[in-house]
Amino acid sequence: MTPEREARATLTAVAEPGDAFLNRVVGHCGAEGALDVIRSGTLPADLPAAPKEIQRLEHWRIRLAAAEPDRDLAVCAQFGGRLVCPGEPEWPTTLDDLGGERPYALWLRGPEDLRHACLRSVAMVGSRASSPYGQRMASDFASELADDGWTVVSGGALGIDAAAHRGSLAADGRTVAVLANGVDVPYPASNEGLFAEMARRSLLVSESPPGTHPHRLRFLVRNRVIAALSRGSVIVEAEARSGALNTAAWARRLGRVLMAMPGPVTSRSSVGCHQLLRQEDTVLVSRTEEIIEAVGRLGADLAPPPQTPVLPRDRLEPVTRAVLEAFPARGTTGPAALAAKAGMDLAAINAKLGLLAASGFIERAANGWRLTKSAKSPR
Repeated sequence: MTPEREARATLTAVAEPGDAFLNRVVGHCGAEGALDVIRSGTLPADLPAAPKEIQRLEHWRIRLAAAEPDRDLAVCAQFGGRLVCPGEPEWPTTLDDLGGERPYALWLRGPEDLRHACLRSVAMVGSRASSPYGQRMASDFASELADDGWTVVSGGALGIDAAAHRGSLAADGRTVAVLANGVDVPYPASNEGLFAEMARRSLLVSESPPGTHPHRLRFLVRNRVIAALSRGSVIVEAEARSGALNTAAWARRLGRVLMAMPGPVTSRSSVGCHQLLRQEDTVLVSRTEEIIEAVGRLGADLAPPPQTPVLPRDRLEPVTRAVLEAFPARGTTGPAALAAKAGMDLAAINAKLGLLAASGFIERAANGWRLTKSAKSPR
């Protein structure tokens, strides 16, 4: 363990994630130097700071006295976890787009390589109080993305997040959960089994040391990491006030593709999505192919047009179909009436009547011919 890594492990326990002031200090003095600044409470003369920022030095100094980086690293090693720092091979360079709000380091648990997993990744987030519709779509999207080799990144929360993680795992795909707590703390507790499976097969990520419990602010702060790790973010469901909209704001700020799925106009769970879709930089997605088109290779990952249903009558050649279209929706008709309506001679009509009867479109009646029940379906 190098002094730099140990210092960064300490900083994750001392300060709240992504503090811009602390990142300025680290950029100026290095991680070890930043700890010296915190211990002394004295900033370098050439590093300006606002009074509120200087006040945070005292808060960090108090927390530094209780920090135990060696213990945190030992606990992490016990469950097969690891610490990843900026500049290391597993560090995703997309996190550097966060600039002054970049993580100091990341605590990881699981066998996947974070950088490699996020090369082709999509964030999928949404409401905790999700609808069955939203959960099904999140699961379907995630499993189909996994089938196509895409990693699904989410926040491990109830509702849409959990559905996305499970959908990816069901397809034997990669999925990354960015947590607001330590990677060894199952929160919410009802997702404990999901987290255990992800730790065994995929990846859990946190900016906080093992044993850290969440609080409200960290749920919002971690959203910037979800957005930064991915090529684009899909908002599956979101109420008018939703943490998922915070992820959307980060995706927009970072220049990532922002996508939203429409829902019923009467559903509270889709109000936030519909607000996003009224903005011109949001891409409407209703199929996995549209997600891949938005984040994939330009001109190469185009979504095919939706397939319209093919009706049995669509397979008829044009003359035969014209005879069928001449039939009335109700009642019977004869060859002479059909010939007049279709504009054909009687011999051609009689030839097609036998073919249509054999195909199950028409049947004989007492006064001529009529459509069968199956042929009366909408045209």
